[in-house]
Amino acid sequence: MTQLNSLDAELAQELGDFTEDDLDVVFTPKECRTLQPSLPEEGVELDPHVRDCVQTYIREWLIVNQKNQGSSEICSFKKTGSRRDFHKTLQKQTFESESLEGHEPSTQARPRHLNVLCDVSGKGPLTACGFDLRSLQPDQQLENLLQQVSAEDFEKQNEEARRTNRQAELFALYPSVDEEDAVEIRPVPECPKEHLGNRILVKVLTLKFEIEVEPLFASIALYDVKERKKISENFHCDLNSDQFKGFLRAHTPSVAPSSQARSAVFSVTYPSSDIYLVVKIEKVLQQGEIGDCAEPYMVIKEGDGGKSKEKIEKLKLQAESFCQRLGKYRMPFAWAPISLTSFFNVSTLDREVTDVESMVGRSSVGERRTLSQSRRLSERALSLEENGVGSNYKTTTMTVNSFFKQEGDRLSDEDLFKFLADYKRSSSLQRRVKSIPGLLRIEISLAPEIISCSLTPEMLPVKPFPENRTRPHKEILEFPVREVYVPHTVYRNLLYVYPQRLNFANKLASARNITIKIQFMCGEDASNTMPVIFGKSSGPEFLQEVYTAITYHNKSPDFYEEVKIKLPAKLTVNHHLLFTFYHISCQQKQGASVESLLGYSWLPILLNERLQTGSYCLPVALEKLPPNYSMHSAEKVPLQNPPIKWAEGHKGVFNIEVQAVSSVHTQDNHLEKFFTLCHSLESQVTFPIRVLDQKISETSLEHELKLSLICLNSSRLEPLVLFLHLVLDKLFQLSVQPMVIAGQTANFSQFAFESVVAIANSLHNSKDLAKDQHGRNCLLASYVHYVFRLPEPPRDPPKSGGTAAALPDPRYHTYGRTSAAAVSSKLLQARVMSSSNPDLAGTHSAADEEVKSIMSSKSADRTCNRMSYYCSGNNDVPSSTGAPRPASKKHFHEELALQMVVSTGMVRETVFKYAWFFFELLVKSMAQYVHNMDKRDNFRRTRFSDRFKDDITTIVNVVTSETAALLVKSQKENEQAEKMNISLAFFLYDLLSLMDRGFVFNLIKHYCNQLSAKLTHLPMLISMRLEFLRILCSHEHYLNLNLFFMNADTAPASPCPSISSQNSSSCSSFQDQKIASMFDLTPEYRQQHFLTGLLFTELAAALDAEGEGISKVQRKAVSAIHSLLSSHDLDPRCVKPEVKVKIAALYLPLVGIILDALPQLYDFTAADARSGKNRANGSDEDQEGTSAINQNVALAIAGNNFNLKTSGTMLSSLPYKQYNMLNADTTRNLMICFLWIMKNADQSLIRKWIADLPSMQLNRILDLLFICVSCFEYKGKQSSDKVSTQVLQKSRDVKARLEEALLRGEGARGEMMRRCRAPGNDRFPGLSENLRWRKEQTHWRQANEKQDKTKAELDQEALISGNLATEANLIILDMQENIIQASSALDCKDSLLGGVLRVLVNSLSCDQSTTYLTHCFATLRALIAKFGDLLFEEEVEQCADLCQRVLHHCSSSVDSTRSQACATLYLLMRFSCGATSNFARVKMQVIMSLASLVGKAPDFNEEYLRRSLRTILAYAEEDTAMQATPFPTQVEELLCNLNSILYDTVKMREFQEDPEMLMDLMYRIAKSYQTSPDLRLTWLQNMAEKHTKKKCYTEAAMCLVHAAALVAEYLSMLEDHSYLPVGSVSFQNISSNVLEESAVSDDTLSPDEDGVCSGRYFTESGLVGLLEHAAELFSTGGLYETVNEVYKLVIPILEAHRDFRKLTSTHDKLQKAFDSIISKGHKRMFGTYFRVGFYGSKFGDLDEQEFVYKEPAITKLPEISHRLEGFYGQCFGEEFVEVIKDSAPVNKTKLDPNKAYIQITFVEPYFDEYEMKDRVTYFEKNFNLRRFMYTTPFTLEGRPRGELHEQYRRNTVLTTMHAFPYIKTRISVIQKEEFVLTPIEVAIEDMKKKTLQLAVAINQEPPDAKMLQMVLQGSVGATVNQGPLEVAQVFLAEIPADPKLYRHHNKLRLCFKEFIMRCGEAVEKNKRLITADQREYQQELRKNYHKLKENLRPMIERKIPELYKPIFRVESHKRDSFHRSSFRKCETQLSQGS
Repeated sequence: MTQLNSLDAELAQELGDFTEDDLDVVFTPKECRTLQPSLPEEGVELDPHVRDCVQTYIREWLIVNQKNQGSSEICSFKKTGSRRDFHKTLQKQTFESESLEGHEPSTQARPRHLNVLCDVSGKGPLTACGFDLRSLQPDQQLENLLQQVSAEDFEKQNEEARRTNRQAELFALYPSVDEEDAVEIRPVPECPKEHLGNRILVKVLTLKFEIEVEPLFASIALYDVKERKKISENFHCDLNSDQFKGFLRAHTPSVAPSSQARSAVFSVTYPSSDIYLVVKIEKVLQQGEIGDCAEPYMVIKEGDGGKSKEKIEKLKLQAESFCQRLGKYRMPFAWAPISLTSFFNVSTLDREVTDVESMVGRSSVGERRTLSQSRRLSERALSLEENGVGSNYKTTTMTVNSFFKQEGDRLSDEDLFKFLADYKRSSSLQRRVKSIPGLLRIEISLAPEIISCSLTPEMLPVKPFPENRTRPHKEILEFPVREVYVPHTVYRNLLYVYPQRLNFANKLASARNITIKIQFMCGEDASNTMPVIFGKSSGPEFLQEVYTAITYHNKSPDFYEEVKIKLPAKLTVNHHLLFTFYHISCQQKQGASVESLLGYSWLPILLNERLQTGSYCLPVALEKLPPNYSMHSAEKVPLQNPPIKWAEGHKGVFNIEVQAVSSVHTQDNHLEKFFTLCHSLESQVTFPIRVLDQKISETSLEHELKLSLICLNSSRLEPLVLFLHLVLDKLFQLSVQPMVIAGQTANFSQFAFESVVAIANSLHNSKDLAKDQHGRNCLLASYVHYVFRLPEPPRDPPKSGGTAAALPDPRYHTYGRTSAAAVSSKLLQARVMSSSNPDLAGTHSAADEEVKSIMSSKSADRTCNRMSYYCSGNNDVPSSTGAPRPASKKHFHEELALQMVVSTGMVRETVFKYAWFFFELLVKSMAQYVHNMDKRDNFRRTRFSDRFKDDITTIVNVVTSETAALLVKSQKENEQAEKMNISLAFFLYDLLSLMDRGFVFNLIKHYCNQLSAKLTHLPMLISMRLEFLRILCSHEHYLNLNLFFMNADTAPASPCPSISSQNSSSCSSFQDQKIASMFDLTPEYRQQHFLTGLLFTELAAALDAEGEGISKVQRKAVSAIHSLLSSHDLDPRCVKPEVKVKIAALYLPLVGIILDALPQLYDFTAADARSGKNRANGSDEDQEGTSAINQNVALAIAGNNFNLKTSGTMLSSLPYKQYNMLNADTTRNLMICFLWIMKNADQSLIRKWIADLPSMQLNRILDLLFICVSCFEYKGKQSSDKVSTQVLQKSRDVKARLEEALLRGEGARGEMMRRCRAPGNDRFPGLSENLRWRKEQTHWRQANEKQDKTKAELDQEALISGNLATEANLIILDMQENIIQASSALDCKDSLLGGVLRVLVNSLSCDQSTTYLTHCFATLRALIAKFGDLLFEEEVEQCADLCQRVLHHCSSSVDSTRSQACATLYLLMRFSCGATSNFARVKMQVIMSLASLVGKAPDFNEEYLRRSLRTILAYAEEDTAMQATPFPTQVEELLCNLNSILYDTVKMREFQEDPEMLMDLMYRIAKSYQTSPDLRLTWLQNMAEKHTKKKCYTEAAMCLVHAAALVAEYLSMLEDHSYLPVGSVSFQNISSNVLEESAVSDDTLSPDEDGVCSGRYFTESGLVGLLEHAAELFSTGGLYETVNEVYKLVIPILEAHRDFRKLTSTHDKLQKAFDSIISKGHKRMFGTYFRVGFYGSKFGDLDEQEFVYKEPAITKLPEISHRLEGFYGQCFGEEFVEVIKDSAPVNKTKLDPNKAYIQITFVEPYFDEYEMKDRVTYFEKNFNLRRFMYTTPFTLEGRPRGELHEQYRRNTVLTTMHAFPYIKTRISVIQKEEFVLTPIEVAIEDMKKKTLQLAVAINQEPPDAKMLQMVLQGSVGATVNQGPLEVAQVFLAEIPADPKLYRHHNKLRLCFKEFIMRCGEAVEKNKRLITADQREYQQELRKNYHKLKENLRPMIERKIPELYKPIFRVESHKRDSFHRSSFRKCETQLSQGS
């Protein structure tokens, strides 16, 4: 083998070298919201615990990054800028389908003038050459079309043209990989940060009452009524004017700007409809009850003038005096609730639970909230952020017009909640509580992400904070309703004190107006008051004391004060809260002070060195407090001397609650103890130490600490999460820090480790905590990612017992670095040598020795004995046998690995269950270790100790076997196994960056083997290994790990000479074999390219496997390869073409795999042809097997759906086997990979490979290309739905966004966005663009996402998918050129030619861009030039399709396409002429193509086509070489012919809206081709298609039957086979109309003439195809009887062909048809018929024409009337069209000559009596109909209706030209007969009808009582007007005078006789059917019946004696109609006897 050449060495270097470690340890500063971080006050010596906390909160994050990943993301699109702007670099591709859109509407808009209707008469189409072609201008011609160029040069030119202007990255155009599969994307955890709920901004705009006389102060807070909890601290503000502020000047020493805020940002984590904003208003204390003070506000109005003005002035003065005297005291005044329900509107609340909770850490959303979801949210949020929310959300302004007066005895929070609950129920407070009129306006909006000039609850300015703003916004601290699980990240230390109630009821009289002064003391002296109380509005920022509001004359007042205190960082025993109680005298007395002291109480802040919080009931001391009082709590003060005097004898009289919000005080016993003990180890402490209420001596320290470690996990979850970072840091410190306690070395590692495991377990198991999509707990993930760092060495181990010398710490020694460059170059050399040639010992071959050992399978077993195998059952520690590890040098990663290995029982189970956490810890600590040791210049092999490697091996083995064990268990364990599998993969992925690759490869190999050994379920196994490999393959250095440059020597390195000149034998056969094997997955390949080999093996296995759930696995496999290739394609390191060639070479075996999977691919072609219906459309069963690509394909291309066997059946190459099909997406992903390889591989190599392939394989490649074409067809811009819906959608989006913002907290989302934008954060090089691209799931995903896209996005999407379609098709074209060139040297070109043509034709039938079409036509012309002679001899069918496609493009609206198509068509004619010197065949094909094009293509444009014909004519005239031949005249003749066809088309256009007219026209065109069977057939098919579209299946079927008859005629002329139908005669049973097809006599056409009847249908299989299709349509139309007739013709042919498979399915269909007849019988709906007459000269030829129209089954008269009136109204104008409402004969003279009249009458099929004998079934009475009848009533006077004795009736019978159903839905009437019935005959008819109805009702099975009663009621009901009785009285009362009427009289009498008999039967029958409640009804009927019978009896019994005389002929003229008894339709069925 050769050395690597220099190029490869360079490439390897460029692709990122191994020498450097690719893990980088970075310190990134924390993002701090405030200008300065929140820190304790300066100058205080802090406790170790507080110091640690603060340290944790401000230290930087330590993040381990993959070096190259960041960079690859930043420049991931070096050439094109970021992916975001990528589409700007693309060229817009022009698609005809889109260029048409602009022009279309204009043609449709103008009203159609129907003057053309007049020409529809009968002129044949060939007269239409009146359009002279020569009068047109030809299009531009291609210059050198007619010059002779050698085929080779032509191909070269084409190739060069194709190479220019191509898109470099194929995958940039393809939607990114589906995220469900993207396991390799390791989500970057959210950066830990302070929790902010949904933030709302509240601005106080106005606060005023009816009168303004004094300053008022507001405080606002949120309350949750349902949870009965105050959920925010207070926000104090006031809107007092300067005048009123002046009243208080004496009491406000200074005003801090922060106290002037009038807007606040509240935060709500759990929104609900029960949240109220409560505004409380206080005023300065004054004399009198609250009610008295509020009185003036209720009665006086500002604007009342005169008197009230004086009052107001007086009140002002009064207020001023109170303010000056009592200005520092307040009294309650009023309050108002504001419900926020409308703000957190209800629709958001339905989602609240899920969304909010996942924010706060609750993951009720289910774990797989995939990346894409969260990403989509962030994308939607984008606009929220960019616009600043305010602009999107209409800010709500809430107005309150009345306040509730505060009740002095109901001020507590309990009372408030009661009030609120009442208020919520009914707003009924108004009745119970007095209200004060006033006005409060508050503006509430969603807080934007960034608010300038705001302050945190600690009064720290938040960024951005401009200097000059006066009024800041205040952030108000939230007290969430439930726990919020977000670890602390900022220092916060606040204390809230709530005095609640004081009971001085039994106290002296002096205590009435009571206030409490509250102070925070750090000693007992008055000077020790600390200014740490936060001030209120318009005052200083911090105060030393605060007074509670006063309730006038109340001895046991309630308080609602909230005192907020900033706790000092260091608390001592001296800190306490001091409460002083005063009585305030409101009246001014001479000399008396305002305050009189009542007593004291206090509360120490610390108890047992822990912060005291909770509720207390304190006693009150009535005198000065003794010294040192604060050392004890007030309840337990020891006896003093003199004794303290207590109120109520030391009972508790003062209730108070204290709450802390602190990130320093844990407020949890277990944590408190743990931290205290840890600090006692770390720093000098004096023993015994105090922990809570126990004292711990030095000896018991170790025991206590272990206990505390065990109990740590029992602490409550919330504090544990809040202090998680610190707790874990401490535990990791303990695990490696050697402790010397009392002279003994204590080892806590195991306890610490188990504690970590327990914490990990409880965090994962908590329902309230969020997990990411890999099931990793988010808190732990972000801890490892950002917070964790190697535990620091102890500063100085405590020398408590014995002096342990401080060991020097090895971690900080630096090693002298050798020059890095020198080393790296050596290393590269070593690697290049060792990897390219294992036999050459490189200087450092050790570096990758193991890689080699893995690569060669022989040495695999050698590696095993090195491994400490996890085999012996005991969990022995591999390291325990060696020397004990030196205590001082515990490395964290070694310790951790060791603990993982030695763990047992539950701990072990948990460790492996949540292995990801420990793996990430290992990796991060290893990375830091490598970073710190400066070992990076060392070889990886020696970097970590062997013992550590053994531990890792053991861990990997254990995880693998655990995973396998879980998978064998029940279903529900699967998910767990998958998670473990993924974490293991990520671990090995990271190890590849840190450890020796060979070692890691060994682990991978063991993993794969171990898994397959244990798992039997194949899909499961493949799925696991796939995810595993997919993650490994996403490694940054994946290409190098695969030694992808090794295959350089197998491909010919220099471009080889073009193959056409080189004989294939000149290649050594060895070389050939080598090339062939490059496309297969060989053992050598797997050895050389380890990971890729594994991946391909899995893919092949997945594609080959069968079984349940396999399709998901196949999707995964394909998606893995797809994402890999896509990452190479977009990787800037792989931009150079030579690199891509190498990479493509690495993937060549994939081509082999794809070819093998060919039968499983989804068949896009069939799907398209059946207009998106699912594949089987009924006739699919006939195909061999269910191979996905069935024979339909060939036809689908041809544009018709008939399933015929064709000569070039696709996939003839495949064995018949049942395959597991891939779905569309998977197939598409696989295809794009195939195209990528074909695009980037070395083209000369591909040609060589093709040249040696057997033709069967070549056919497979062509089949594959064929599917590719359909697969990447451009689907067009998703037309944006009408703008209005978009606007609507927009507004919905905004609303949705708003809800989201409210519910998800801006904070987290903003973070997500920042992370998505920040480079270098993810595990996957292409990801940052992929994020952008979630949206561009190009066309095939769009159907359902259409709504949310803007027009710009749609355009961009269309641009990208257009480019994808073009590029994909060009790659396919390149590939075809390769095939043609490679095979032109061979002999198999004919069979190949068909294949290539088929692919080309398919691509022409798809929607293609002009770019592609130009190249495609060029290739076609090259083919024609090269193989012209073959084309028309062999590939007749392809030729037909080709003609049709090229013609189609000749009618294109795009000029360039048209000129290309013309040139191609001309060449086609010319070469065919050259080949056979007779071009009848092409002529025929072109005419047929045009005919079918005209009939089918809706968007077809005849003007352009004419222009093209003119251009072709121009070519013919200029073609000098051909002038001598008859060719030019033939061309002209042909063009003229085509032109006339076009003429017809124009007319068809006119009638696009009138289906009947259109059909007539098509019918005529078809008729005019009576002499040209091919064309007639084409038009019949066109008609069939049109009918099918309109759902007239019967007519469509008839068209096909006619077509089949036509074919049969010709077949019978050609060959005389007994099994074939004898021409059209055989079809008579199907329809009597078919005989028309025999009109062609033998002399007009002999089938042997070339080019005639050469179409694919003029064969036996064509005939069968047509008939089968007809049968299918008949079946759809419900004519099952006809199906049988059709198959009678098919079966003999199938029998003759011995085609038993088809016979099976045929008989199966017959059975179904007969079943349907039985089951549906009478329920079927056949047509409804109407006679339509047209009158008026406007109709042209239609004037006075009558037609019978066949309409769908239940069409009512108004429907057809409306349709026709509407249609002709559009043609002539609505005012000119009139529908004649009656059916009387139309008198032409009475009509307005300027109007068009339409007469529509319902007609029924009419049969003679003899016919009725044959037409027995319902079907027979509705099939083959030619005669129809309608009746018109009239009287002799001219009225339509009259009395019985004057009512005549006219029956009209129409006969049509053809029988229904026919090939069209209206047939003209050719004969009309009329009969008039006299009144007595009318009576006879009516009575017969009634009798028949009765008979039917009686004999119905099962009987139908309702029906029977209805008929009976109509017959015997007493009230029936013109009922039977009246008829009898009119006609039978006396014998007629006229003997001519005797017979009628008698007949009527007999009718009545039968009638009354039937009535009797009916009454009897009804008696049997009725229920009890109908008995009376039955009696009534019976009575009526007898009455009727009695009345009729005399008339019925009277016979006419003359009729019963002996034979005696009465000479009378019997009217003819009398014989036509068929009018009495029922007669045959009635018994006539009397």
